[in-house]
Amino acid sequence: MTSDSRLPTSRRAFLAATGATVGGLALGGTALAQQDGGNGANGNAARTYRVTVTNLTPYQPFTPPAIALHRPSVEVFPVGDPASTAVQEIAENGNLDPLLDVVSSTNAIRGAAVGDGPLVPASDPGDTGLPYVAELEVGADASARYLSFISMLVATNDGFVGLDTVPLPVDVNGSLTYFAQGYDAGTETNTEQFADLVPPAQALTGENREGIDGTGTSDPALAEDGVITPHPGITGIGDVPEAFDWPEPAASVVVERIS
Repeated sequence: MTSDSRLPTSRRAFLAATGATVGGLALGGTALAQQDGGNGANGNAARTYRVTVTNLTPYQPFTPPAIALHRPSVEVFPVGDPASTAVQEIAENGNLDPLLDVVSSTNAIRGAAVGDGPLVPASDPGDTGLPYVAELEVGADASARYLSFISMLVATNDGFVGLDTVPLPVDVNGSLTYFAQGYDAGTETNTEQFADLVPPAQALTGENREGIDGTGTSDPALAEDGVITPHPGITGIGDVPEAFDWPEPAASVVVERIS
């Protein structure tokens, strides 16, 4: 087996270097349709990959991880550019529907899958009994040479964790390990108030606040016209405890080619 490990720096160094739905939150997962049934138009045989996503944060839950295998023309969330509608909906509301539309309508995405449910930290602060690791298998033809991954950072206004267009292992039994950063979509003000976060944020983090329901829809009053940047983390300006900040990387993603 060949392997490769790509570990980014801490958030501070990274910032310096780079200058089933509840209230709209996708809590259940689903398999996504693969283009061409796993065989490309050029007749290339299907390849199968096992993708293991691990929540590395101390307190931040993720929505079910979404994985896409694709050609190099696909960019899910280019840093420094405005977020697409699909990324905005995941980052603000945990809503996968626009992403599913992109997958079904984009021929360059050759295979995709979504995890069965949220990933909580290993400490499981909300005593949910949910896992902190998800394992997905997804197939695609040989024209899919890259992987992208995205999941909402649930206890944030518009944060997400992800990988954008990283290489897939070439050889059977080959493995690549990536470490995913947290990002800010730049579409909503970071109030860090549970009232402005998706409703499951409290239950998944064990911070149930009486009389605070949260919201699963975007609030125009909080909208901002920004771009995707590394996430500044939880700063303590609202009622979300600073403990819900996280050291980078926020997740590990192990990609194995199994056939």
